[in-house]
Amino acid sequence: MKKSIAVSGNSGPKVRSDCEITLELKSDNGITIDLNSRVKSLYGESIKKLIVAVLNFFGINNAFVRIIDSGALPFVIAARMESAVKQIINTNLEYLPDFISENSYSTSRDRFRFSRLYLPGNNPGLMINAGLHLADGIILDLEDSVAPEKKDEARILVRNALRQINFYGAERMVRINQGERGLKDLHYIIPQNVNLILIPKCESSDYVKLIAKEIDSVKSEYNIANTVFLMPIIESALGIENAFEIARSSENVVAVAIGLEDYTADLGVQRTLEGKESFYARTRLVVAAKAAGIQPIDSVFSDVGDMDALKENVLASKALGFEGMGCIHPRQISVIRQGFAPGEPEIEKSKKIVLAFENAKLNGLGVVALGSKMIDPPVVCRAQKTISLAVRLGLLPENWLNEIPTE
Repeated sequence: MKKSIAVSGNSGPKVRSDCEITLELKSDNGITIDLNSRVKSLYGESIKKLIVAVLNFFGINNAFVRIIDSGALPFVIAARMESAVKQIINTNLEYLPDFISENSYSTSRDRFRFSRLYLPGNNPGLMINAGLHLADGIILDLEDSVAPEKKDEARILVRNALRQINFYGAERMVRINQGERGLKDLHYIIPQNVNLILIPKCESSDYVKLIAKEIDSVKSEYNIANTVFLMPIIESALGIENAFEIARSSENVVAVAIGLEDYTADLGVQRTLEGKESFYARTRLVVAAKAAGIQPIDSVFSDVGDMDALKENVLASKALGFEGMGCIHPRQISVIRQGFAPGEPEIEKSKKIVLAFENAKLNGLGVVALGSKMIDPPVVCRAQKTISLAVRLGLLPENWLNEIPTE
């Protein structure tokens, strides 16, 4: 036994969709629950029933529980209750909520990752409707955005969120912690159909291989067939120097990202809007990613109030060869998506390539030509992706090919 009293979760005037649970083990008298909730008259009995169910699941029959509720959903209450229990007793049991069918999808290696929205892994209020913002990826963050003393309970909350929150087709991502804590994160996260793991503070290919090996071990343990993709985040001078080796360290690495806040801190310089201090690092990362055949992803833009500066930053990023960047606020998503979206000249060129490809198939030709120029398969693939994105963004109608007049 670790201790007799534990506290989990959050409470306060600005907290929403969460709860704070205090658990004290007793020797007799069963389970007593002191519930403080704005929805007590409607959901009080179901909340108490859930608390009892979690405690009984872990073999606890005598306890005092105080819960301060600010509208927490059942999967949040269960996570907070389990976290409190695990502060008191040693157990490997997991109280798992149902896995909703909407989250059973997988993603592909070459899908667009223009925008990825970071969400603190210990803040359920920001998670619940995140999929409605239509980011390409949603990151439940267990690393920098979570206080050290809250990391263990955040791990349980993120596990439950992956099972219960509808991501509306966004790539389901988790940024794990560093070192041994990150390896432990994987045992909670990988069984929940996570699509991609972000590896922070990555400085070597060996570290990526260690993470990949641990993922394979968890997949084998749980008989998981789905591929889990990897996105190392390079945040130091050493990491930049090893960027190419990191980019090709595992077949499941589909992108590498740069973290400029930590990178500039490592250099001992201030991050500026112009980005001269990080130009070398960003271009080196782009070249390394392109050489390895994966996506280069730019850092987040920290000023959530300056949309004009964000737009300029996105266009500059795209000009360097980046294929996406991080978001720290939902309002940034549309600006980033529009900035990385194909322009009219790119769409028109892609239409011609795809049309030439379709005509070659119809005529039984093994090669694709546009005028007198031969088109390589990777160029056709990229054009198809551009068209697909243009359709998805409403820049082209789905039946655009049928609307082209025949000669």
